[in-house]
Amino acid sequence: MDIAYVCTNFNNSALTVSAVKSLRRAKGHRVRIVVVDNASRPEEVEILRRLSDEDGEVDLIANPENVGYFRGLNIGMKASRTRYPDINWMVVGNNDLDFPADFCDKLERQTGIFRAHSVVSPDVVTLDGEHQNPHVISRISTIREIFYDLYYTNYWLGMFIYKAAKIFPGATRRGDEDQWQIAQPIYQGHGSCYLLTPKFFLQFEELWSPTFMMSEEMFLSLQLKKVGEQVFYSPEISVTHHWHGSLQDLPSRSRWNMARDAHYEYRKHVKIFKGAGL
Repeated sequence: MDIAYVCTNFNNSALTVSAVKSLRRAKGHRVRIVVVDNASRPEEVEILRRLSDEDGEVDLIANPENVGYFRGLNIGMKASRTRYPDINWMVVGNNDLDFPADFCDKLERQTGIFRAHSVVSPDVVTLDGEHQNPHVISRISTIREIFYDLYYTNYWLGMFIYKAAKIFPGATRRGDEDQWQIAQPIYQGHGSCYLLTPKFFLQFEELWSPTFMMSEEMFLSLQLKKVGEQVFYSPEISVTHHWHGSLQDLPSRSRWNMARDAHYEYRKHVKIFKGAGL
């Protein structure tokens, strides 16, 4: 296959190097890589420069400011399509991923099925074996949407709800991920990794990114809904996710603030009592 991998990086370049090395195990395929650095520390950018110098198929875009996740991916996607116009299959997502050696082989065997969909979400597995997909299969319940609103009302209330959910996981767990062995259209795929097919680029130039970070899964679902599509989940291809590795330098209050801002933007488009799950 001819395929591109676009990822963002922020002060964790070792993870990017690991992701690139894992993709390089895919023999017999042409893989072009674009790394978008979001204003990391100089020593972290230098690691990426060395990676790009040593690997002629790794391009580095060093942003002077942190533009966020999907916006960073859009910059990399545009650069990839400009530099390599013959490549129209693209893996986009986090840099804290490891790809199995047969990733491209399995992808190639599924291209006939995937061509019918714009976005494919793979089986995302954490280091401790947790399956993070399918993230949301059909909809988000009204009760859960109300709890989201409460969670983002106040930081301390949010932390109380978060800790309560940890203590009583059975009461808050959706269980959608239990269907990780079933290929199916889904409402949301986990935001760490997506496969964009040729059909995506026939309809869109970029990912919809109304926020700096967080809730990307929701906005992608809204973007696809406008053209009558859904994310397609496939357990046939998988990636390993170093869970939270991409956020390791951000304090919990900052994460909550970003998530709150994203939730407020999401609520502009999805009303609780007017089709909470679209």
